[in-house]
Amino acid sequence: MTGPGGRPAPAGPPGVLRAPHPVLSAVAEPVDPAAPDTVAAAAALLAALRRAPATMGLAAPQIGLSRRLIAFDTGLHPRSRSWAGERVLANPRLVGASHWDHGREGCASIPGLTADVLRATRITVHGHVPGTGEAVTIEADAFEARCIQHQLDHLDGLLFLDRVPGALSLHIRLHSCDA
Repeated sequence: MTGPGGRPAPAGPPGVLRAPHPVLSAVAEPVDPAAPDTVAAAAALLAALRRAPATMGLAAPQIGLSRRLIAFDTGLHPRSRSWAGERVLANPRLVGASHWDHGREGCASIPGLTADVLRATRITVHGHVPGTGEAVTIEADAFEARCIQHQLDHLDGLLFLDRVPGALSLHIRLHSCDA
């Protein structure tokens, strides 16, 4: 398989589906946060995230599960300001967004490319903790806000390429820390 510019396609993290896999373009199904299969899916998602140290977030569709689950941990990213810790959220939804700006992002399902994408730099997300079902609200800004919005898009069958205004916004990934 070839990547941008006819170069060999870079490998993504192990176990992460690559575009154009059909699960990545489907709307994910809501989950029962307390159900044992949700807990197992959350554990699998978190394990996949931990196996990909250059990846700050993953959504369940990226590991082949069409379920509304996201995992993220942006604490080590140089552009992070807020940090909610290592989190898995069931049925997350964006309830507040402000301060829009373009920023560079990549995707584990599209290795080798990054793009400038317009996203809110301050957000509020509601979701539930898998297992307990506890409701949580996360206020995020800067890179963490961008990462969470990127994962939410995966739950709606969108890739960051769907938000790119044109080819001039695409870039070949030069460093593994572009995510």
